[in-house]
Amino acid sequence: MSIARQLSKYREYHHDHRNVLTHAIGIPMIVLGITILLSRPALEIGDFAITPAVVAGVLASLWYLRLDLGTGLIMAGLLALFVVVGYLIAQDSAATWLGGGIAMFIVGWVFQLVGHKFEGRKPAFVDDLRSFLVGPLFVVVEGLFALGLMKDLRRQVEG
Repeated sequence: MSIARQLSKYREYHHDHRNVLTHAIGIPMIVLGITILLSRPALEIGDFAITPAVVAGVLASLWYLRLDLGTGLIMAGLLALFVVVGYLIAQDSAATWLGGGIAMFIVGWVFQLVGHKFEGRKPAFVDDLRSFLVGPLFVVVEGLFALGLMKDLRRQVEG
C-alpha cells in the first residue's frame, strides 16, 4: 500500500485539529516511552549496544523506507534519535528506566484518548494495527505539511 493510501486511511480518523494536535504531543511520548522500556537489556558489542529498541527501530525503519524512501529516511533518523535518548535514560536507575518509560507511555496515551474524545471517533488502531506504525509517520508528515513541504503528497492524502 502506498504512503498516500496509508496516510489517507489514518487521516479518516483524524480531522479535528485538536485531535491532530494531541497526537503531535502524545505519539512522540508513546514512541519514546516504548523506546525507553525496550532499551534494556543491552548486549554490548564494543562501543555499540544492541537492545530490543534497536531491533524494533531497525524493523520499523525498514517498513518506512519500503513505504517511501524520503519520509523513510526522516523516520529512520528520528527513530535513531529516540533509540539513543531511550538508551541514555535506561542507563540511569531501574526506577528512572521503568518509571520514565511507563510515565511517558501512559501520558502519551492520555493525550491520544483526549484527542479522540474531541474527534468523536475511535482510534485508527482499533480497525487496523498498522496504525501503530502509521501514527508516528502521520505526525511527522503533518509537520512537514504545516511547513509547506510535500505539497503533492498532501493533495493525495487530503484529496
